This record gives sequence, structure tokens and C-alpha cells, in this order.
Amino acid sequence: MKMTREQKNLLQLIDELLWKEWDPIGINDMEEARDEYRSYALHILSLKIHGADKVKMASHLFNIETVSMGLGGNYKHCEEIADRILNL
Repeated sequence: MKMTREQKNLLQLIDELLWKEWDPIGINDMEEARDEYRSYALHILSLKIHGADKVKMASHLFNIETVSMGLGGNYKHCEEIADRILNL
């Protein structure tokens, strides 16, 4: 996917938001694990660019937490992060 400068900036903001505020594993104080959530940022950018709504975005984040990471998940927190992403 060839990105515009605006999309690259948005990707960076999403990456920062995932690292600093979503952080379902609780590792954002370990700089050596900094790239842990980067792999999710590009797909989340794609969802945003293609008009995903809050439910779709939150569901995707929750799916990452519960299926990909095998955690219990926190859907309410995923909704809050989805709101933040959609308002970037």
C-alpha cells in the first residue's frame, strides 16, 4: 500500500495510541517491546481509511486481545480506543 504523507502521519499516531493507551498486555514501560503492537497499526489504519465505524474498530481491537493474544479482553476499553482512533 503506497501511503500519502497524511496516511503515514496517521499510522504513526495510531501506533503511538496502541502503545501508550491500548496496551492490553501491559508492556508499554518496556522499550525493548516497542514494536509489539506495530503489526496491528497498519490494518487499523486501513479500517479507518475505509470508513470503519466504532463497532467495527472496537470489535477488531477486541478480537486481537481475545483471539490473537489469548487474553480475556476488555471491550469497553476497546470502544474507548476505537473512539480515539476515529477522532484522529
